[in-house]
Amino acid sequence: MLAFHNVCLVPSSFQLTGIPGLESLHIWLSIPFGSMYLVAVVGNITILAVVRVERSLHQPMYFFLCMLAIIDLVLSTSTMPKLLGIFWFGAGDIGLDACLAQMFLIHCFATVESGIFLAMAFDRYVAICNPLHHTTVLTHTMVGRLGLAALLRGILYIGPLPLMIRLWLPLYKARVISHSYCEHMAVVTLACGDSRINNVYGLSIGFLVLILDSMAIAASYVMIFRAVMGLATPEARLKTLGTCGSHICAILIFYVPIAVSSLIHRFGHQVPPPIHTLLANFYLLIPPILNPIVYAVRTKQIRERLLQVLKIETKIR
Repeated sequence: MLAFHNVCLVPSSFQLTGIPGLESLHIWLSIPFGSMYLVAVVGNITILAVVRVERSLHQPMYFFLCMLAIIDLVLSTSTMPKLLGIFWFGAGDIGLDACLAQMFLIHCFATVESGIFLAMAFDRYVAICNPLHHTTVLTHTMVGRLGLAALLRGILYIGPLPLMIRLWLPLYKARVISHSYCEHMAVVTLACGDSRINNVYGLSIGFLVLILDSMAIAASYVMIFRAVMGLATPEARLKTLGTCGSHICAILIFYVPIAVSSLIHRFGHQVPPPIHTLLANFYLLIPPILNPIVYAVRTKQIRERLLQVLKIETKIR
């Protein structure tokens, strides 16, 4: 690590602090965080396994659900093992390239997840507003293309962030990142150079993903509700809306924490640092934990298959 004028450094690695201000509680915090990570991994792997073996679930909505499960596994696994290492062993050191790779994975797959929610909204729109053409429009090939488009969009949007840091911001005021993972703004604020381009680009991407995707999803549901209100009986309306319930819950679980965390991070300067970091970790953990639970509870086929597996295991014992 080189130093210039005793002010700016060229670090080969950074030091993550975990939850700043709560270092004395790290060993205790590892219990809830470790438990939540375990629940997230088991829940999402279970969803993948159930959809794979249950042929009645080989439909567009459940293929998108599998994509969400994979994304949630990537998001949680890109941060939680390192965080638990900090809690248990004080292993906060992370190489510069590893830090940038973690930053890319987190922001890229959060963007991909937003794209999958948008694709799921399109699926619900076609299924309800144009049901006769649902199977011809949402073919397996089309589902794969929508998933690939969401992935490529995430790579295209987020790829420049670590590249700009690597090429344009080589000097840093310190190597200690007051965060539990390499979040973009947490790294950029340590840079000695002009980081305005990074800030503007990050805000622009946040606007494109968070605002435009949520507006498109809202527009699709406006059209869905208009179609549902045209149905003859209240029972038919409730049954049709019930098919959207899991998707709406998952959308709220994803967008609300990320929106609150982003707003507090950029504008909540009076909020204590531990709250910043805890919220940032929760928005990466809450969707992976709750998405499998929501779909398992609200989806009859998944619920019945899980109960069947549990009954078989009970009989074996």
